[in-house]
Amino acid sequence: MTLLNHIPALVRMAPVSVLKSMFFSIVDPKTLAFALVVSLILVLSRAMESTGQMKRLLEKFRGLVQSPRLNLVIFPALIGLLPMPGGAVFSAPMVKELGGDSKLTNAQLSFVNYWFRHIWEYWWPMYPGVLLATMMADISLPVFVAMMIPLTLTAMGLGTISLKGLGEVKPEKIKRTRPPFGPFLKELTPILIVIVPGLLLGTLLSRNFPRFSAAKEAGLIASLILSVSWLWHENRMPAADMAGIVIDRKMVDISYMVIAILVFKGILGDSEAVRGISNEMMKLHIPLFLVAVLLPFMVGLFTGITIAFVGSTFPILISLVQAQGQAEFMPAYIMVGLSCGFAGVLLSPLHLCLLLSNAYFETKLSPVYRSLWLPTLLMMAASMGYFWVIRGFYL
Repeated sequence: MTLLNHIPALVRMAPVSVLKSMFFSIVDPKTLAFALVVSLILVLSRAMESTGQMKRLLEKFRGLVQSPRLNLVIFPALIGLLPMPGGAVFSAPMVKELGGDSKLTNAQLSFVNYWFRHIWEYWWPMYPGVLLATMMADISLPVFVAMMIPLTLTAMGLGTISLKGLGEVKPEKIKRTRPPFGPFLKELTPILIVIVPGLLLGTLLSRNFPRFSAAKEAGLIASLILSVSWLWHENRMPAADMAGIVIDRKMVDISYMVIAILVFKGILGDSEAVRGISNEMMKLHIPLFLVAVLLPFMVGLFTGITIAFVGSTFPILISLVQAQGQAEFMPAYIMVGLSCGFAGVLLSPLHLCLLLSNAYFETKLSPVYRSLWLPTLLMMAASMGYFWVIRGFYL
């Protein structure tokens, strides 16, 4: 009997248990904060579009960087430094505007927006999955960051190669002199308000109120509200236009989507499906290296959330590494586990950024997957090869 034969039995729950799991997942402060953050991101991005702030921002940016391909990827990469749920919605309007004159389809633009939004998640210390992994494995964060940076460089390279194969990005007219940086920075103010105070306030709240599960999200919520308020005030936006942005059916649909994903994640955890799959893998005597590769990948694929596969699979992986006397190779196992788990997250049809990016560009999953699967699998292969390099270093 294979591992997949056990999955239906593992996720079988009584109707009352399912309803209970759904209720507690919905009222969880983190779920509600998550949905509010995504909604506010959408409000801000639409407000920037409707007030003309987005066009002014892009206009002031043009000429600062004269490579058309770099212009296309720099905004999702910049927003990717901010670990906010659904951040792909933030950069999508910029990618759409910059890619509007290219031969790239909506699906290809969605891939560009999605891929470069996530190139930092292998090591950027503000991502909770990175912090949790290093804490659980008792690995030095600076050492781990230095070890993981090559994976971001690899992701950038694979994304650039994929972009070359997608279509033609028309070169912009080269300006003889670069425009001043100040006007661009001024138009960037709404985003800077989110990134700087959002990170600082979220960190302060999480440190001072460790029992409040949505502390980091609360910081983002406050900074997003501040950013939207500043934007409306500076652009003298009419109250009717403000209401039209906030009271929108798409806002309800996206909030529902976020809550539904987190409810599914809660049911998956309450059913102990992840634990059952892990036990089955151990019973099958799968080599430790394959456990480090497959277990995080599967859970990442099932949940679409990095913190979910780190929190549920790394305790098992770490204990197996220690039990088999390979503790000195722990950094290598954590690296390959995080990389392969994140590959599963990237390919997951439940990944919020993928769904929101596709919704914005009005494209389906299948054409985006045609661009996504190869670089993602190549990232897995690169991390597996890198595992043996790191392991050799610790010999």
